[in-house]
Amino acid sequence: MPCLDDGDNSRRGLPSVLELRRVPQWSLGPLRSVRKVKVISFLLGLTLTFLIMASYILTWDKKGLMLTLSPFHLRTIVNPSSTLSHNLSSTKDYANIKLLVKCITSKLEFSPRKLPPLKDVVNTDSHLFSVIPHQFLPNIKSPCWYEELSGKTKLDPYSKNLYAVRSKSFRTVCDYLRKHFQEHLYHSDDNKQYRLRCLPYFYIIGQPKCGTTDLFHRLLLHPEVKFTTMKEPHWWTRKRFGIIHLKDGLLERFPVEDYLDLFELAAYHIQEGILGNTSGDHSQRHIITGEASASTMWDNQAWSYLYNYRADGEPPFLAQDFIHAVQPNAKIIVMLRDPVERLYSDYLYFNMANKSVEDFDLRVSESLQLFEACLAENSVRSCVYNTSLSNAMTVRLNLGLYIVFLLDWLTVFHRDQILVLQLEDYAANLRLTIHKVFDFLNVGPSSEQTEAALTKRPMSNTRRAADRSLGPMLPSTRDLLREFHQPFNHKLATILDNKAFHWTET
Repeated sequence: MPCLDDGDNSRRGLPSVLELRRVPQWSLGPLRSVRKVKVISFLLGLTLTFLIMASYILTWDKKGLMLTLSPFHLRTIVNPSSTLSHNLSSTKDYANIKLLVKCITSKLEFSPRKLPPLKDVVNTDSHLFSVIPHQFLPNIKSPCWYEELSGKTKLDPYSKNLYAVRSKSFRTVCDYLRKHFQEHLYHSDDNKQYRLRCLPYFYIIGQPKCGTTDLFHRLLLHPEVKFTTMKEPHWWTRKRFGIIHLKDGLLERFPVEDYLDLFELAAYHIQEGILGNTSGDHSQRHIITGEASASTMWDNQAWSYLYNYRADGEPPFLAQDFIHAVQPNAKIIVMLRDPVERLYSDYLYFNMANKSVEDFDLRVSESLQLFEACLAENSVRSCVYNTSLSNAMTVRLNLGLYIVFLLDWLTVFHRDQILVLQLEDYAANLRLTIHKVFDFLNVGPSSEQTEAALTKRPMSNTRRAADRSLGPMLPSTRDLLREFHQPFNHKLATILDNKAFHWTET
């Protein structure tokens, strides 16, 4: 049951207390005169005019009718098992909203996730595991292997790549790759031809508006780091299921071969190091491949389109199950930020009309109600991954619950395989944080020229001028969000053994 008392009509939303009443019908017999009809029509018209004028006078500053219901009152969420209505009477009733937040935090449980059997993971995508081998080439840092060419691939290896179909920039890259394809092949003694294929040595997995784009561009400046030819391929979470935009549903699936093509330029550099080893230059063997899709950490909504959720309301598989199954030694980088500021930045990022601090406050209040409604009958994890809830919330509140996602990654990957960074530290001491990343990735020291370029490069993906003009969020909104996130941040700081992840204000 929701935490707020449904028995008190004074605290109910307006729809819950409206009743339909029968209006007595006038007799249609001969006794009804035309004069009576005119009098009644006049009185009804006069009453309606009075109500409309009173509405405008009493709500002049709101420019709306007194009888109009706000979206806040009308919004409901459809959970897997039921429909729950909300009973806060006003978005400005912070006493009730704070009570709701306390209700949410009283229900938090961080139970460990039960991992699916490996055979079930493999059976879910047998093609993926038929393409990627169990072992990779030795003496190369990146997870690479040789793939024997078939007849069709020899003619045009990129003709059906769906990334090229949808991306003009990658189509241009494919034109270059096509011209140089033959010169980068490996020819065996039995006249067979092989191409070098590679997966990411490391992943930058999240979160949105936490600095992943800036980190991506700075790491590109290091000579030993080669990324995909587009920043966010979103293959593990979306494209392999056929999702381009969630609103469009499932389209054509991007096969794993299309994803591997994104690492072709990196493979060319690594192949040159393998073939050119007689010169004594082995530096290209140390090249590492990377991928940076901020959806990899959190987006598992595709499962709601493909399968029914389990009895506990959680997705049957997560992206990390598949990444770990094909490359258990992958390195993971997580970029996090004060979740309160992250949410506001996320709200400002999207080009919606009528953005304002008041509108953000309204959306936060609505989303908190939706989350509480879900939590009334489901676990924290199932609500965090709930597609219906995500689609209903007008701000992405669930993406700031970092600990839920991180715990699920830690059930699959070792703690020393995951580097968790704070955007605040990154911005305050860029050089120190970048070197921490270099140490984690085990890449060589950069030259003075590269070091200067890394640190002097302007920040990427910063807030637009129009959005900056809106100023900070309302203090009351910030206080509300801080109270909501506090128990999640406390758990995160405990797991990481770092008090900075409390994000408490000084």
